[in-house]
Amino acid sequence: MIKAMQVRGFSVRTHESYLAAVTDLARYVHRSPDNIGIEEIRGYFEYLVTERSLSGASCRLSLHGIRFLYRQVLDRPGFDVDIPIPKKAQRIPELLTRAEVGRILTACANPKHRMMLTLGYGCGQRLGELVALKVRDIDGERQLLRVEQGKGAKDRLVPLSETLLAQLRAYWRSYRPIDWLFPGRTFAEALSMTSVQKAFTQAKARGARSHRHAGGGP
Repeated sequence: MIKAMQVRGFSVRTHESYLAAVTDLARYVHRSPDNIGIEEIRGYFEYLVTERSLSGASCRLSLHGIRFLYRQVLDRPGFDVDIPIPKKAQRIPELLTRAEVGRILTACANPKHRMMLTLGYGCGQRLGELVALKVRDIDGERQLLRVEQGKGAKDRLVPLSETLLAQLRAYWRSYRPIDWLFPGRTFAEALSMTSVQKAFTQAKARGARSHRHAGGGP
């Protein structure tokens, strides 16, 4: 299955998601996937929805991984299964003003988290792209940020402003990261997305409280 994904140029994140979906299915039925019937697969997805309360997006991701296994790896092109998946909730992304972003960054107490959020807003990056950045991805001479395997498994170059580049250099002098630009507990591992999400949520709450106390309204 890994080889089949590699030759199709799937991203590392897709590898992990698809393999996790198939592994979880095998654990649920206690058998190899090539010996599992349609009814058991349908029962597995009912379990994901009713007992594990997974969202429609998570169920669809699992379905994509399982379909890939049966169609592309086990050579069953006609494989399909009608499964119960919750409808995808239609949500409009929250839009923040420059002032709101400024309050969030100011309220972020951890310099590493603040630098990461600053870079994310300054370069329009996704969270997964931020935590995957490495020191070598910063091209100070050309003032560019290299994003490897972003959405659609594509690489791209993002311009860095003078101000942002200066902040990155100051951050590097303070933390001296070796490989990962934003390392986790050790330099050998990247900072987790959960840690950054938590830092953002806390900074946003602190920024909102400070704004209200300053008479800025609700």
